[in-house]
Amino acid sequence: MKITRVETFLVPPRWLFCRVETDEGLLGWGEPVIEGRAQSVRAAVHELAEVLIGADPLRIEDHWQVMTKGGFYRGGPVLASAVAGLDQALWDIAGKARGVPVHELLGGPVREYVRAYAWIGGDEPEQLREEAQRQVEAGFSAVKMNASGRMSPIAGPGELDAVVARVAAAREALGPGRDVAVDFHGRVSYPNARRLLTLLEPLAPMFVEEPVVPESMAQVRSLVEASNIPIALGERLYSRWDFLPAMQAGVAVAQPDLSHAGGISEVRRIAAQAEVFGALLAPHCPLGPISLAASLQVAFATPNFLIQEQSIGIHYNDGNELLDYLVDPAVFSFTDGRLARPVGAGLGIVVDEARVREADRRGHNWRSPIWRYPDDSFAEW
Repeated sequence: MKITRVETFLVPPRWLFCRVETDEGLLGWGEPVIEGRAQSVRAAVHELAEVLIGADPLRIEDHWQVMTKGGFYRGGPVLASAVAGLDQALWDIAGKARGVPVHELLGGPVREYVRAYAWIGGDEPEQLREEAQRQVEAGFSAVKMNASGRMSPIAGPGELDAVVARVAAAREALGPGRDVAVDFHGRVSYPNARRLLTLLEPLAPMFVEEPVVPESMAQVRSLVEASNIPIALGERLYSRWDFLPAMQAGVAVAQPDLSHAGGISEVRRIAAQAEVFGALLAPHCPLGPISLAASLQVAFATPNFLIQEQSIGIHYNDGNELLDYLVDPAVFSFTDGRLARPVGAGLGIVVDEARVREADRRGHNWRSPIWRYPDDSFAEW
């Protein structure tokens, strides 16, 4: 079997899909994207495709090594994300060639259901309370929320109190038997993070995500030591080498993104590395259906898995929903906030190719917002 063609599709609202075709008629799908930099990743995918055309798609590890190291200059979000999507597609082909889900090729399932959380929005406590209650009624036992919007480098009492009030509103709606995760989104400065972690302890978040930007990894250990709240991070880390300092700092939850961190091959290794340090895996996934499908295949084969992010209904999905691009959206049906183990071959989904090609004709130009402080200086989003 040989790879004959690699195509990419710019899919609204902000995704990029890739399709890998073989001479035996088997197709593999992947989702290589950086939110806001989809065109850059698209170019990288087609550069990497040069080493795949004519090759055996089942030599996944060899292709991963060549794609990540064969260009001499290594790493970074664009390259790692391009590799991630192609790696997903190759695993999809491998599962279909053998007639089994990918997790069967990763050692088989270690669980029958995966717990997932829903994202809740709303800037005001009352909105958060209502949104949390809605997710409870939908059967979810965990939600995630942003801690704040734009935040001053050294926050005053009012800003700090507002964060606590928002989390308290969610906690009130959820009760003691459900979980709330709080995302600092890298928009909280180090001194603010230290203060907020202490203030949030009575509300017992499941974890606080990305308390500082990844460039501030040297400060993470002191944040871990400053609070009993588990620290989670990793959506902007792209390899096991990137994750090693975080694990050494005592991070409790690793959050690699299957569309950013080298795909199924590398996230599987990141999960094993996390296990050595007693950390858990919670794949980052505010993206589309292929990324979620790949995440689930890893989750079902990973002993130290904690919980899965998913973006159905998230505010980014304006105009298109990830279920729109599946022939059978029932594969992502939730029961009591859980997803059952997929049994379909490969990634376990059937992509609606006609719908994807139609969407690519429209395309998108999604960009991350640019935030500024009142003095017009740059603020983290």
